[in-house]
Amino acid sequence: MKIIALLLLFNCAYFAAHSASAAVGDALHKLRASDGDTNDEFGWSVDLSGDVAIVAAWQDDDNGIRSGSAYLFDIVNGKQLRKVLPSDGRSYGEFGVSVAISGDKAIVGARGAVNNTNASGAAYVFDVDTGAELVKLSLGDDARGDYFGWSVDISNNIAIVGAQQDDENGALSGAAYLFDVTTGAELFKLAGSDAALADYFGVSVAIDGNTAIVGAYQNRNEPNSGSAYLFDVTTGAQLAKLLPSDPGSFDWFGRSVGISGDTAIVGAWRDDDNGNDSGSAYLFDVRTGVQLAKLTPSDGAEDDRFGVSVAIDGNVAIVGADGNDSIASNSGSAYLFDVSTGEELAKLVAGDGAPINLFGVSVSIDGDNALVGARLDDDLGNDSGSAYLFSTVPEPSSLLLAILGAVSLLFECTRK
Repeated sequence: MKIIALLLLFNCAYFAAHSASAAVGDALHKLRASDGDTNDEFGWSVDLSGDVAIVAAWQDDDNGIRSGSAYLFDIVNGKQLRKVLPSDGRSYGEFGVSVAISGDKAIVGARGAVNNTNASGAAYVFDVDTGAELVKLSLGDDARGDYFGWSVDISNNIAIVGAQQDDENGALSGAAYLFDVTTGAELFKLAGSDAALADYFGVSVAIDGNTAIVGAYQNRNEPNSGSAYLFDVTTGAQLAKLLPSDPGSFDWFGRSVGISGDTAIVGAWRDDDNGNDSGSAYLFDVRTGVQLAKLTPSDGAEDDRFGVSVAIDGNVAIVGADGNDSIASNSGSAYLFDVSTGEELAKLVAGDGAPINLFGVSVSIDGDNALVGARLDDDLGNDSGSAYLFSTVPEPSSLLLAILGAVSLLFECTRK
């Protein structure tokens, strides 16, 4: 028993040391496409799930000009696993304008995909383990120009796809759709209860469990600040409309959204608290629709575009600011926040950042890892793009409890 206890103690100490070695904000890997090229804009959209990341290059040319592609990576070693392409890729399909991943399934939006004769857009679901295309989600011929696929997300076997230029409730009012990805069946079409002309509802979407959130960044609340809406995934019913406590004209609240459990995050990159278009993000209680906190960076400045991208997982949120100038003009940055307190935990920047890389244009977070896209990075040619993987906050309290538990067990065993 003494030997077992000693082994347990050693294992806990080893785990603690190695977990602590990757502190919050530490850069782990820089991801690039194996065939990256000029103007691919790899990193335009990113997502994480478990040990796999997906990064899109929406202007890659494999199937014609701006046909687009997406790549899967092992985040443990940073190695590319495979490249995925749609079975019917075409020029200007822009496959990869949006991506998401959940477990063994990934979804990629292609706002210019053709369905029969019309470029109404589509979204494609792939098997993460094999790269096989499982199903194509589309609306048919009556949706020309809707930009279906501009935004996507997936949770378990339910996907949400935004069509920000749908016209059912007025020109460019927008819509979003829920699908069963195992069958490809459309479940519900979503629209805001006050849908109107040029709302661009569906410009951003996110889903977690039985709740979805949809942004409408030009919804005409006074003073045209934008909004976001919560929906019940099982019924398609609207649960709440989210508004900022301090709306400002054309803040673009809702241009980015995220959700995790009982908390939602909404970006407003044109908010002006720290100067024109400095940006902000807001946390909301999903159960009540009540605003919990407003997030702004400690060094916010004019034209930072903080809130251009947002994501949340558990108690940590990440917000992109692709116009931040910390390294060089528009090199970009991203910030980690504690959801429970609103405290800024770390600022993330690219170690090799350069002017106009737009690091932070896309962000994702899952567990102990965060992923940030830099779509105009030039490593493989002008605007070829890249993405960076970072460590988020270790859980020191959990590590301490594990160590104390092992020490207690050792003490008990040595007494026998």
